[in-house]
Amino acid sequence: MDKKQKLTALEKSWILYDVGNSAFILIVSTFIPIFFNALAGAAGVNEDLYLSYWGYAGSIATALVAVIGPICGALADRNFKKPIFLLCLAVGVLGCALLGFVSHWLTFLGVFILARVGYSSSIVFYDSMLPEVSGRERMDKVSSLGYALGYIGSVIPFLACLVLVLMHGAFGLSQSAAMTAAFGITAAWWLCCSLPLLRRYRQTAYVTSRKNPLGDTFRQLGRTLRDAKREKHIFLYLVAFFFFIDGVYTIIDMATAYGAALGLDTTGLVLALLLTQIVAFPCAIVFGRLSDRYDPGLLIKICIGAYTAIAVFAVFLVSQWQFWLLATVVGMFQGGIQALSRSYLGKIIPPERSGEFYGLMDICGKGASFVGTTLVAVISQATAGIRLNIFGLELQNESIAVASLTVLFLVGFLLFSKADKLNKARQSPQTP
Repeated sequence: MDKKQKLTALEKSWILYDVGNSAFILIVSTFIPIFFNALAGAAGVNEDLYLSYWGYAGSIATALVAVIGPICGALADRNFKKPIFLLCLAVGVLGCALLGFVSHWLTFLGVFILARVGYSSSIVFYDSMLPEVSGRERMDKVSSLGYALGYIGSVIPFLACLVLVLMHGAFGLSQSAAMTAAFGITAAWWLCCSLPLLRRYRQTAYVTSRKNPLGDTFRQLGRTLRDAKREKHIFLYLVAFFFFIDGVYTIIDMATAYGAALGLDTTGLVLALLLTQIVAFPCAIVFGRLSDRYDPGLLIKICIGAYTAIAVFAVFLVSQWQFWLLATVVGMFQGGIQALSRSYLGKIIPPERSGEFYGLMDICGKGASFVGTTLVAVISQATAGIRLNIFGLELQNESIAVASLTVLFLVGFLLFSKADKLNKARQSPQTP
């Protein structure tokens, strides 16, 4: 590899944080929902409501980040990015470690919300570091490697946790003690992978000498929103992104909880989602290379279409092998839709204002999952006890709730198609 193409120490440190925090998301998608279901079941909670309560917890965490994010962002832009990032990291890591010491299901949800808020808030600042960490011509490469290595790197601590939980008896541990150790391992991995970034990163872009930093930040956000509305292709893309990424994040967050609610084997669910991470690693890189040969807009449409099919397939999911197939297909398109969505925005906005618009995209991405998890939770609770018979299959309330995700993908697809068409029209040469 040419020396100019090699990653710098700071770029490697930035990527390493993705490897660390991805371990938390993997355990959120696997062990944590199963552990919560066990706690709720032991407390006598109606099993039809497990998915609802889990969905509400995710929605509350996302709503809190949406409120806290702009305030913290205003302070971070005043040369406080690194200390606030450290604070969010500490909240996330500590919350993750504490999960293993909680025995009541409601308290568990409270600690989970705390950990999730710390994680999600840290990602806001982590993403905003990229322009300072890497040059504009290298951002796509560094960002894509962050996604890809995050998928595969998170598997390392997860495998250790998996062995510990499945073979807890061989280690002389109870199931509960093994879960406590698994949460501790994940928290330690997350923290250790964060240390190089904390050591090397220095904020180089910030605003000085402002009398009212919070007021200035919100006024600038208002100006950016007005500009986005005037540029219809940008505005439509951001709204489309809100819808389709909402469906993606909801599937990632609630897959294990959904499978467990259907009565599928929990060990099989965990292993299937491990497969998702392994499949996502090469596929994220493949989609990055395909974007050099094919229209990125077309590739995003293919990804949205694939996720729509995934949501439909999930409605009729009844057996373990179907969940494994679902996990494989999710892995194939997960990295592609995330990486391409981020790079697509960079091509349609003014380069000199990329920070503002990426901040807006980040708000859309973080706020989006609130709608999906809330939608699934509300419909699951409202249809508790209801069973539908379609094509000879009896659908439970959880399946009815998951069906609602197809609406998010369809709306996202239609809006993105319109935005992409407007963008291509702007780029085509004008005829004299």
